[in-house]
Amino acid sequence: MKFSENWLRHHVPTNASRDELAATLTAIGLEVEDVAALGESLDGVIVARIVSAQKHPEADRLQVCEVDTGNGVVQIVCGAPNARAGLVAPLAMVGAQLPGGIAIKAAKLRGVESFGMLCSAKELGIDPDASGLLELPADAPVGTPLAAYLGLPDATIEIKLTPNRADCFSVRGIAFDVAAALNGGVIELDARPVPAQSDAAMKVALEAGERVPRFAGRVIDNVDASVPTPVWMAERLRRSGLRPISFLVDVTQYVMLELGQPMHAFDKAKLEGEIVVRPARAGEPLALLDGRTVELDDDFLVVSDSRGGRAARAVALGGIMGGQDTRVTEATRSVFLEAAHWIPSAIIGRSRKLGMHTDAGHRFERGVDPQLPGVAVEYATRLILDIAGGVAGPLVDVTLPQHLRAPEPILLRRARLGRVLGLAVADDEVARIFTALGMQVEPQADGWRVTAPSRRFDIEREEDLIEEVARIHGYENIPTHTPAGALTLAVEPEARLGELALREQLAARDYYEAVNLSFIGSDVLQRWGMTERLVPLANPLSADLAVMRPSLLPGLVEALRHNRARQQERVRLFEVARVFAAGDPPVETPSLAIAACGSARAEQWGEASRPLDFHDLKGELDAIVAWGGEPQRWSVHADGLPGWLHPGRGARVARDGQTVGYLGALHPQLAKALDLGPDVHVLELALEPLLARRLPKAAAVPRFPSVRRDIAVDLPEEVSWAQVEQSVRAAVGGALAELRLFDRYAGKGVETGRKSLAMGLILQDASRTLTDDDADRFVREAFAALETSCKARWRG
Repeated sequence: MKFSENWLRHHVPTNASRDELAATLTAIGLEVEDVAALGESLDGVIVARIVSAQKHPEADRLQVCEVDTGNGVVQIVCGAPNARAGLVAPLAMVGAQLPGGIAIKAAKLRGVESFGMLCSAKELGIDPDASGLLELPADAPVGTPLAAYLGLPDATIEIKLTPNRADCFSVRGIAFDVAAALNGGVIELDARPVPAQSDAAMKVALEAGERVPRFAGRVIDNVDASVPTPVWMAERLRRSGLRPISFLVDVTQYVMLELGQPMHAFDKAKLEGEIVVRPARAGEPLALLDGRTVELDDDFLVVSDSRGGRAARAVALGGIMGGQDTRVTEATRSVFLEAAHWIPSAIIGRSRKLGMHTDAGHRFERGVDPQLPGVAVEYATRLILDIAGGVAGPLVDVTLPQHLRAPEPILLRRARLGRVLGLAVADDEVARIFTALGMQVEPQADGWRVTAPSRRFDIEREEDLIEEVARIHGYENIPTHTPAGALTLAVEPEARLGELALREQLAARDYYEAVNLSFIGSDVLQRWGMTERLVPLANPLSADLAVMRPSLLPGLVEALRHNRARQQERVRLFEVARVFAAGDPPVETPSLAIAACGSARAEQWGEASRPLDFHDLKGELDAIVAWGGEPQRWSVHADGLPGWLHPGRGARVARDGQTVGYLGALHPQLAKALDLGPDVHVLELALEPLLARRLPKAAAVPRFPSVRRDIAVDLPEEVSWAQVEQSVRAAVGGALAELRLFDRYAGKGVETGRKSLAMGLILQDASRTLTDDDADRFVREAFAALETSCKARWRG
């Protein structure tokens, strides 16, 4: 929120300096982000009129101007492109000192004498515009000091508002907080009802229920819309970050900034029949003030008239922007002023859905005082009548009382206030604070009964009132105490590995941790083929962040692509975070994801460089799994792969037969769509199965020797080593200390579609030395299991 310092002081008179005012705003929770001084040191700068402007005899881009100062005519050499006879502009007289240390002296420019300088807004330090002279209204009093005419010096103050302080999107809203903090008062607003001078009115019907429970409007005829916006109004708008456009538009903007109620002015001659506030129809077009034509759906609200039938034509996008067809112009003679109360849920996200942002939508999304529409129309009516003339009709204020929220009184207990703040605040001070904030206070035996004004949506419970006392009384006045009490240390379960330890393990294995947003675009997920059980956001930050991520990989691979595009050939990233799936409530699953590309090893001299492949990532999985102490419960399978994984270089990861993740190379089509090479490999696992571990148990060093038996079998190509290992371990049992695969062969001597595996069985018993008969029996049992479950044949 940006506003003029002088405008704020107009509503809350105070002797506080600018620095003290800024410090006070920050201290009470309205954080000041910027203070820009305007029009400092303008002594000697006056309002002047150019009487004549002749071309300089020695310079094409200069003009010799005769300038009326109100106390005579002086000669000025000027190079501004807009310098012309009749123009009223600021003149810095000889001896003036402009901001930035510019001293004005009499001088000769290309042989012609100049006695002062005609100034741009930038040279005066009141606006960044340096394109030409600052053009003042033609009726500006010549000879008047510019500072007095423009209300300078001043400052533009910009504050950062938290979402709960929507009431401070207005100068008067801020004024109540400042008055409370500086022990002052807010000047009463002159918003007396304007008596109707005609019967001209438009009938209004509300057909959107609770979404628009109030709509106020008024017809004003015989308006001179061509009048210039008064300097004081234009300057307040400009210093608040808005560009003056035309008088009728500027009035609505001015009222919005001063009171906090967005308004719109329609050209009544372009409206037909009655006004109907209703949901938009699917596919309904609307030409907006910004020149765009948008297609709406029933999620939007519109203001419509009766051109083409009752409620047939949308003329404004409710709570966001007016329509192009019914806009006011300088030719407007009859205006219909509108101010409505649109509840936040009816406006939130609609602007972003259309790729736009408006001041009105920004305010309605956060909440506007439901009692303001009528007040705003009355205030704007008085401004229009005073400046542009006209004949006002009656105020039409249509409400749905059952949908208007009425503030409820809240009991603040004196004992509770003292206990939370740690100090006793005097009763008179508490009452003063609430009264200065515009609240109604009724003293009670044990505290106060407080009713917040309708603009304060954030006051709902006793704790909110305590916060108000704390911030206005001053956080610096609240004593600091060291917390006391017994602290309970969290005990890490021994049967679960810690996430921090997992991160440290991966970092030790040459991976960098990435932290990505939990939101992602639906178009990205469409590319990955992740379209099921998605959790869309009701109020996304943007279309690119509209869905809660169902997987860590799209974001992690995008981070990899981002790094690779910046000359990082070898990228190794991991992320530990949550993924989301639709449910009631949505299901959150902690996950681990890894993405890597480039060479398998960092550049070095001891080993030839080779690209990362499936087996490198499978080795990372084996290392992580072994860390949990139960690698035999894990297996990888070639079936059931998702569409984003390479069908020949991917695997499904299972624990105890249950799928917990996937690893492998990206599908070539996906890699091409992402502008990545074929060397990108990924891994994603559910975190909880990975962190589960077997409790370590001490065991005696074996006293008896082990026995080794080597066997070779041929079996179908599709049988994985995981199936072989599982079958052998199940058949031999505890006597199998280790199973080693030391050879794989396919080719001459082995049928097509089959392969030969040679493995060593390391056999050992803790209670005795195994005999040859024992070893042979175990080998027979292992082969029988392989023959049955894996269709194996004996090779030796």
